[in-house]
Formats: sequence, C-alpha cells, structure tokens
Amino acid sequence: MKKSVYIVMALMIIAFLSVGWWLFNTWLEIEKPQIQVDQDVTAIGAQTVLPVTFIDKKSGLSKITVSLKQDGKAAVISAMAFPEKGKSPYILSVPVNAYSLKFRSGDATLTVTAVDHSFFKNQTVYERQITIDLTPPQIFLLNPVNHISPGGTGVIVYRTSEAVPMSGVEVNDYFFKGYPVTIGGKPCMISYFAVPIDAGTAGARIRVVASDQAGNKASVALPYLLMAKKFRSDKMETSDNFLRQKMPEFQAAVPELRDKTLLDTYIYVNTKMREDNFKIIQTAVKHSMPRQLWQDAFLRMKNSAPMALFGDKRIYLYGGKGFGESIHMGVDLASTQQAPIEAANNGVVVFADNLGIYGNTVIIDHGFGLSSLYGHLSSITTKNGAQVKRGDVIGNSGLSGLAGGDHLHFSILVGGQFVDPKEWWDPHWIADNVLKKMAVSY
Repeated sequence: MKKSVYIVMALMIIAFLSVGWWLFNTWLEIEKPQIQVDQDVTAIGAQTVLPVTFIDKKSGLSKITVSLKQDGKAAVISAMAFPEKGKSPYILSVPVNAYSLKFRSGDATLTVTAVDHSFFKNQTVYERQITIDLTPPQIFLLNPVNHISPGGTGVIVYRTSEAVPMSGVEVNDYFFKGYPVTIGGKPCMISYFAVPIDAGTAGARIRVVASDQAGNKASVALPYLLMAKKFRSDKMETSDNFLRQKMPEFQAAVPELRDKTLLDTYIYVNTKMREDNFKIIQTAVKHSMPRQLWQDAFLRMKNSAPMALFGDKRIYLYGGKGFGESIHMGVDLASTQQAPIEAANNGVVVFADNLGIYGNTVIIDHGFGLSSLYGHLSSITTKNGAQVKRGDVIGNSGLSGLAGGDHLHFSILVGGQFVDPKEWWDPHWIADNVLKKMAVSY
C-alpha cells in the first residue's frame, strides 16, 4: 500500500516538474529575443533592402517592428505580428524607400524591436545611428575613345565622385570588377572587360556602373567603336581511331561514362564536361590580385605554328552527320614534342592540376582580372600559389585531355571570360589600348 502511494506521489512530482519546466521555458520564460542586423548597413539610400534576423528559441516571436527616426519624426517601415507561438527564427528583408518616407540626407536612427510570446512579453530593442544618403555617385570616364573588337579586351579608366564599395563594367548582363589605381597621384578605377564574340551581330550594351555605401546606383554608357572582325568556321570529321585513342581515358576518369559508347562519351566530354571545366576555371580566376602583375607584351610559345585560332567555330561530324559544335576559346600552338612551356607574363599560379578536356593545366593570375591558361601539358613543373616571372618554364607540351596531338592550348581570360590572346601578344595593341589609357590626366 505504501509502495503504491510512493509511486503515485513520484509520478505527481514528475508531472508537476514537467509542467513547471514547460511553463518556465515557454509561457513564464524570461529570455529576451535576439536581433541580428547586417553589420555592413551603416547607410541607407533612396532604395535600400535592410536584412534583419529575429530569433527566440523558447516561446517564439510575437511581434517585430522596424522604424526610422530623423528630426523628431518617426516612421514604421515594417511591422509584423505572429499569433501562433514558436515562430523562430524569422528573416526579414525590409525595403526602405527614403524618398517616399520624405526623409532627407543626413543622420538618422534605426530602431528594431522584437517581443516574444511569454507571459512577461520579453522585449529587445536594437538601435543604430545610420546615415541617409539620397545622392547616387557620379561616374567620370577618363577615356572618351575606345576601340574594341568582338572577342577582344576592353580597358576603361574612370573615377567616381566618392569612394564606392562596388564599381566596374557591365557588358550585357555580365559584370567585370573595377580595381583602384593611382594615376598622377589621384585615385581612379580601372576595369578590364571582355567583348562578346558575337558583338558584331548581336551587339553589346556596355556601361560603367557604381554603387555607394548606401546602395545608390549609377551607370553611364561607355562610348566605343566596334572594329570589324570575322571568325573561321570548319567541319571536323571525328574518326573511330581518335575515339578509340582518347575516350577510354575519360571513361576511366568518369564512372558514369563506362557503359556509354565511344561516340556518346565524346558528346558528353565535349558538352557537359566542357561546361563543368569552364566553371572550375571561373572559380580559379575569381579572386584576382587587385594590382597589375604583368609587364610588357605576353610571350608566345617559341618556334610554334598555330593549329587553331581563337573564335574558330567547330562543327563535329561522325560518318558525315553533324552531332555537335563548339567555339574554340584559345589558340593551339605546336612545336616539338614535349616542348618547354613558358609563363607568358609575371603572375601567380592559381591552378596547376588536371582539368578534364584541357588535360594537365596551369592557370596564372596577372592581376586586375587578367589570367592566362596553358592546357594539354605532358607535365607540370610549377605549383598552385607559386609566383612566376615572364619566361619561367611551368611545364611541357603534350596531348593530355581532349588533344589528338602534342601541342599547347593557350587562352587569355578577362574577368573569367575568354578573349583573343593575339591582342596581348601585340605590344602596339597594349600601348594603344592599355598603357595610353593609364596615362590620362585630369
């Protein structure tokens, strides 16, 4: 009898403690909500999106409010209520239109509040002094004349009316970063950009853009003269001998290709693998050094003859029937077998490994978004992170990857986009299109 009483009492105590624990962690909890505001938000422009995160891990959020105050005038720009308990976390992107709120440029106070669902209505208030800036930056182009070619490189020097965290060149929908330089003792920006290979037919919208700390954006059209340029087109018959020679290498490297025919393997390699390799290249060159590392014209492989040119359109045939096409984004150069390959210019190695269709590959960053690629090497004699000088041997030519014979595939990239290497081999082009543009005065 006593034993059963003890059991009942123990169960009652456990139930009481459980209810008390639940009440303490929900209805009676005293922990305040958390508010996380993006630490980079120190200014608000004419059109700003303010990111705020609210967290309450116990009773959950009940109400959140975001407001601005200036000169004694307060305006609620976002307010939300959560009738059900347990809502957390909540990420809020608050659009702030300072014009419609009739605020002026100047100091203001940002206030964010959060209240939870507990009995005590725990509240957190977050305040930050910010600046309202309604004036977009001005962009001043320092190079009024720009001659560019389809598939080529453009260079523009410009300045802005204020220091900006983001600026560069937009070509259609692709952004090329601007880098700070000092010209004549004054701060400027320089941007290398790639001209689309189809610019001669499809055209190209090229603008210099800038965004200030408050998110105000400005843009100005870049004046340019597009030079006429034609690219070659060729039909290439794919032989069974080539497929038997090269495709087993890719089947061994990619397990899902092992049950495919040699032709299907080639189609995969020339499409899906080519796309995947390009993404790896863009990742490798993404964080370019913010200064010019190169000097003088870029070196061309010694004693070499061109086998294929930049922009060549290749239409692939098998048994006389077309099954695909591609654009050659480099220059193929052939010399003797396993010829020494030199770094085309000063820079830092950002990739030194096997890269699918390019085989053994080295990529060198030359600063300001400019980089060079060396593919199909038989061996690599440098390593990732190495600093190289113009003329340093970085490997030997070969036929690794998607190559039918010993040669070097050489490419130049600007901002992660392929451009014609011939321009960077030409000292006159560099003088007219890069060096003279950096010799401006204002």
